[in-house]
Amino acid sequence: PQQGDFAIAGSININLGVERRGLLARSSYGSFNTFRQLLLWAPKEARDDTFAAVQFRRSDGFGDNRNSLGASSMMQYGFGNGPWRFRLTGIAHGIRARTAGVLRRDDIDAGRVGFYRSYDHPTADNQNALSTRAIIGFSGEHRAANGANAEVGLWLSHDVFRLQANYTGFVERSEFNSDWVGRGDLIEQQNRTTSLGLHARFRTKPYKPASWFRSTIEVGLATRLDLIEQAQFLIQAPQNQTWDERDDADIRGTDIGVYGDLAVDLTDFVSLRVGARADILVYEIDDRLGNRIPDFRADSFIVGFRRSAFGVAAGPRASAVVRPAPWLSFLASYGEGFRSPQARTLDDGETAPFSKVRGGDLGAQITVEEQLELRASGFYTRLSDDVAFEPREGRLERIGATRRLGATVHMTLRPVPWLVAAGSLTYVDAELLEPPPATADDPQPPFEEGQNLPYVPPWVLRLDVGAQGALGRIGSEDLRGRIGVGFNHLSSRPLPFGESAAPVSLLDAAASIGWGPVELGVQAFNLADARYAAFAFNFASDWNTGGGARSRLPARHIAAGAPRTVMFTLELHL
Repeated sequence: PQQGDFAIAGSININLGVERRGLLARSSYGSFNTFRQLLLWAPKEARDDTFAAVQFRRSDGFGDNRNSLGASSMMQYGFGNGPWRFRLTGIAHGIRARTAGVLRRDDIDAGRVGFYRSYDHPTADNQNALSTRAIIGFSGEHRAANGANAEVGLWLSHDVFRLQANYTGFVERSEFNSDWVGRGDLIEQQNRTTSLGLHARFRTKPYKPASWFRSTIEVGLATRLDLIEQAQFLIQAPQNQTWDERDDADIRGTDIGVYGDLAVDLTDFVSLRVGARADILVYEIDDRLGNRIPDFRADSFIVGFRRSAFGVAAGPRASAVVRPAPWLSFLASYGEGFRSPQARTLDDGETAPFSKVRGGDLGAQITVEEQLELRASGFYTRLSDDVAFEPREGRLERIGATRRLGATVHMTLRPVPWLVAAGSLTYVDAELLEPPPATADDPQPPFEEGQNLPYVPPWVLRLDVGAQGALGRIGSEDLRGRIGVGFNHLSSRPLPFGESAAPVSLLDAAASIGWGPVELGVQAFNLADARYAAFAFNFASDWNTGGGARSRLPARHIAAGAPRTVMFTLELHL
């Protein structure tokens, strides 16, 4: 029940802290003139949740137009004694990178463009991305002697995202002047968000009417306010002249969520959790390009569409764990979550059409002390309104209801203290249930009822093996060593219009040796130097600048994955 917006798959709870105290300096250098510097300070006399860190990274990137610069910082201060503990957290990051965009596979096969190159046009050379974010948060946690606990937190964030990308070449036509065409489909997207959030929860002391019964109740509140500016344009490179406007809107969104959670332990063998959550979302949209008319019509009104919407999303969450033996447990769960809508798609007074998910899991876990952990589970989910990438607009668009049916197996093996191996295998059958129908603007839509969901690989395999321990002793210090390899495989991924992408297999490796405060390491990614597509798409495009009829047939497009990358690292810990 603690999961709010975007509770459609899962979540990760991260606690920030540094166990190994002191001053850490780590410098890395490797392929493509990539450099990374990390400085981390964790005062030895302070708690684990008190630290400060800063990181800088630059790279020329592989191939054309892939250089980047980025920096990030993070600090946290933990204080308070007795039942109250407090944390003050600050995070900031910024990065700017040039991007090569996508290439048509037929152009690569014909030798018109290299696999790691980009198209030789200003509209392709000017592709880039910028992202910045700053977050500050304060939280306090209270733990009473009787077992009750509570938490309250407040946070403020601001982020800026800007992307310039061209997926389709030279096919777009201006919606303001139909004579403007062939200027390059370089999309500029802008999103600026300022958010303020508050959360609070309270869990009661355990209720124990009998030795075999124990229960607690948690209630919580989470609310956030979002002030969002969104814009999308077509721009002509290299002057960055705007030649078409697609979106320009201000959005005010408010989310008020409440939940309750009952946890019951029946003996040491059965644990039950039953809860529910409800979220109220309110939107106000100032769409400055709403009610836009074609350039050949002469309607007498001013462009703009101001509106508001209100919606409620509510659903249960429940799980049960049965442990017939200390080494064996079974789990079953069911939940209903939601994803908030893209506010610009709402009509005035509309009940917000949340993307609702209903999902269930059934699994088992075997644990043999620290030597073996084996988990297997099956899952079923149905999402009322899924999304997929739409290249003409360069963003995710709604594609209707979908369902996923699958299973996953994960094993961790520690036969000896210095060796660990882990493997996971996931299978999913993802099916599109209700795709958007054909329209006059799109008479041949890319999706059909019953087809596999685009871009979702049915099989995913991951294998890892690692070893670490003392190699000997030099003076008063141990000589430490670590080595590990990892293998990742994605099966063929479905694409729109009945196509599929090639499978991907990647091998990574890492090793390090350390003595006292010094450690030297090396990491290799894509060790076999496989040539693969990090992303694959199927849509119509035309990169021919010589004139003539523009192609409207779907074609395979790829964004190249990184070739073999090697990084050397020197670490000093004082």
